[in-house]
Amino acid sequence: MSRPTPPAYKTRNWPSYNEALKRRGSLTIWFDPEMIWAAAPTGKRGRQPSYSDAAVQTCLTMKVLFGMALRQTTGFVESLLQLIGLDWAVPDFSTLSRRQKTLKVNIPYRGSQGPLHLLIDSTGIKVEGEGEWNARKHGGPKRRIWRKVHLGIDEKTLEIRAVEFTSSDVGDAPMLPELLDQIPPDQEIASVTADGAYDTRKCHDAIAARAAAAIIPVRKNAKPWKKTSAGAVARNDILRTTKYLGWTIWRRWSAYHRRSRAETKMHCMKLLGQRLTAREFDRQVAELHIRMAVMNGYTALGIPVTETVG
Repeated sequence: MSRPTPPAYKTRNWPSYNEALKRRGSLTIWFDPEMIWAAAPTGKRGRQPSYSDAAVQTCLTMKVLFGMALRQTTGFVESLLQLIGLDWAVPDFSTLSRRQKTLKVNIPYRGSQGPLHLLIDSTGIKVEGEGEWNARKHGGPKRRIWRKVHLGIDEKTLEIRAVEFTSSDVGDAPMLPELLDQIPPDQEIASVTADGAYDTRKCHDAIAARAAAAIIPVRKNAKPWKKTSAGAVARNDILRTTKYLGWTIWRRWSAYHRRSRAETKMHCMKLLGQRLTAREFDRQVAELHIRMAVMNGYTALGIPVTETVG
């Protein structure tokens, strides 16, 4: 039996997508003259903050985009404001470092019309330690630390809708309910697609609680579960279907291949840097969330619309 010919795809909106790719290189998309740069009074005792969260986030966005240190970031933002013609004061490096620890990053998203098809995946990102080549050649006596990033992605708009940041000893499956909790309760979820690592009772129960369909392959040598919950019933249906139709047909029928878009988004995240520069966990969370905001900002400018040809 010959292998089927893989389909070919054509981008239908190439002119607008090409323009969106050009705009990603523009610095003006990160600076809005209507932005509230100065902080509003908090009403609490003590010294009031001079800069708003939007101002700090904008400066740290420049740091992430160009991989600069905090001092260079301050000088870079000052030069940009002068070129734009804005006489705003720029926070110094110590202010940026201090505010990054408690910054609540605004991750914008447009949202999609209709039910949400959520893609779940996780990856690791380096924090400290030598690279792979150095560790193989000279050994690894120095401490090597990395973190795990858990993402929930809208399959239609490719926007990041949920994100969790944990240490490397936390598994994938325990974080799926946390990701679902970040989706507003009034947002209908049609399906949740993830790999076999999420084939657990808690994951299926959490998906069933949102009245969503679980597209999760069962593990090897899986056995039926007792029908004690809606999640267990849905998981048994997947097991029965894969045994009857086979893995290949189930994957096509359930559109499991959509999960590859989550892996592509992970690759895009690492294009902003293979490692985090912050050393404290709270600052690492803020740095990661700023990456998510940058990626959603790029996605909002335009994404390709493809169709099958041939």
